[in-house]
Amino acid sequence: MTALSPYDTLVTVYGGSGFLGRHVVRALAKRHYRIRVAVRRPELAGHLQPLGRVGQIHAVQCNLRDAASVEAAARDAHVLINLVGILFERGRQRFDAVHTQGAEQVAWAAAANGAGLVHVSAIGADENSTAHYARSKAAAERLVLAAQPQAVIMRPSILFGPEDDFFNRFAALARMSPALPLVGGGATRFQPVFAGDVAQAIALAVAGQARAGTVYELGGPEVKTFKELMQFVLATIERKRLLVPVPFFVAKMQALFLQFLPKPLLTPDQVELLRTDNVVSDAAIADRRTLQGLGIEPDSIEAIVPSYLWRFRKTGQFRKLTV
Repeated sequence: MTALSPYDTLVTVYGGSGFLGRHVVRALAKRHYRIRVAVRRPELAGHLQPLGRVGQIHAVQCNLRDAASVEAAARDAHVLINLVGILFERGRQRFDAVHTQGAEQVAWAAAANGAGLVHVSAIGADENSTAHYARSKAAAERLVLAAQPQAVIMRPSILFGPEDDFFNRFAALARMSPALPLVGGGATRFQPVFAGDVAQAIALAVAGQARAGTVYELGGPEVKTFKELMQFVLATIERKRLLVPVPFFVAKMQALFLQFLPKPLLTPDQVELLRTDNVVSDAAIADRRTLQGLGIEPDSIEAIVPSYLWRFRKTGQFRKLTV
């Protein structure tokens, strides 16, 4: 995507202060790129500074609903990376505004400035989906490629890592609740992928080692059902809990109330997402539009997740010794 030396390359990362963002910024910093992090609250992005050299990482104010701020953050950049996304709607944070219109603004800015573009979407993006989240992600991909045909699109499965919102959430729930729900019986399949591996893929795309105008699907080395993932969580935190199957229609009724929590445990739209497997497609595997196709061997959940879920055990990092 760029033929310049990394030292001479400026990369703007929209949404770079979030969970995936810090991994992306770290991966770019290790490769010596100059990094501009475009976020709504630059004063809260100070945790990114130690990831690079003095002056290598700079945060600027940007809101994807404000075209002028998107354009200002893109100015003089050689590559733009869009990581901005939300898991549920709240107030002015709507899927169409953030995922679709926001992504189009970034693509327009890339085209106007002659910059490369890496856009992060999600496995399951489908304009015919019953889930608004998936429809908005698919619409964004279409608009991004229309505005910048050379863009590289990355579709990761569920992300895991020390600050993730999946394994940490259910481990915390298991610490307090006598049971964990299995929406739809827990048969939905997932292919969790380490955020650090996705960041490496994005960095390779910035370096021009991914195919332009291509959609990559990024998954980990294992496919597991939701039930198997809950069993893994319980085994890792050494707790015994009931796994209770919850039919989709019951889960959706419960989600009608749970969606109003400050941080919703479940929304009706997320129930719809759980009706579809979240795994890398056979077509992507055949065409090598995967992590392995980029030369990355993905880390497994067994290799990473226990290193941060130990805090949910009754004895934390300590275990009773057996003789």
